[in-house]
Amino acid sequence: MKVLLVFAHPEPRSLNGALRDIAIKELEAKGHEVRVSDLYAKGWKSEVDRADFPSLASETRFIPAAASKKAFETGELTEDVKIEIDKLLWADMLILQFPLWWFSMPAILKGWVERVYAYGFAYGVGEHSDNRWGDRYGEGTLAGKRAMLIVTAGGWEEHYSARGVNGPIDDLLFPINHGILYYPGYDVLPPFVAYRVDRLDEAGFERAAEHLRERMRTLESTLPIPYRQQNRGDYLIPSMQLRPELGEPAASGFALHLDGAGEAGETSGQRPPQLQAAGAR
Repeated sequence: MKVLLVFAHPEPRSLNGALRDIAIKELEAKGHEVRVSDLYAKGWKSEVDRADFPSLASETRFIPAAASKKAFETGELTEDVKIEIDKLLWADMLILQFPLWWFSMPAILKGWVERVYAYGFAYGVGEHSDNRWGDRYGEGTLAGKRAMLIVTAGGWEEHYSARGVNGPIDDLLFPINHGILYYPGYDVLPPFVAYRVDRLDEAGFERAAEHLRERMRTLESTLPIPYRQQNRGDYLIPSMQLRPELGEPAASGFALHLDGAGEAGETSGQRPPQLQAAGAR
């Protein structure tokens, strides 16, 4: 399998750097081919601006989506973006690795997504009709590939539990897992999350490292998060509301978008077994 690891931490000697090296070593030991995009090391430009579209006339109003669409169609995206798109097309598996900063990814990684996910490549794909609303959420350019997150958090695992003060980790990562990875078609694996990383002793680090090794060994067999596919019939088009007979009538929230949530005796909001075991302990 061909694996692209996009790494977003400014210090190569950090815990993240050590976990990255462990992941790469384990992947290569299993015979996988690995490429790394180290965003801080390469000085990745994070903001989307007119410099991304040099052919855009100075008198033309800058509309990012329209500019992205034209540049992608005409092959005029900047070279750094083209290189990353080629890597995504090459890879069978995408791993995004980052520390959880202010409940999300670092700005440099968000900027990688915003610039590399060009209109016509990652979004704006497929027809809009009475039966389809574009190729997204389970379909799209990157369908058939796998993706996952490697995340480190300073807080305790209990802080990110269902009743924890920070909110459930699955909910915090939903915009990334569902909105960034599943949207263009990836099968999204449960995340690897290491907690209390600022306080890890040697034994704690080794436990996290071994759990990460196991996740790397099982990339091809791990079941993906069972998100609902947009165009399979679960959602009403064009409102994109979940059909009223699916899920519990009073339920809401991210868990509704898991296939089977609130149905066949399940309780809406219940975490599937493969997510319950996702954290590093």
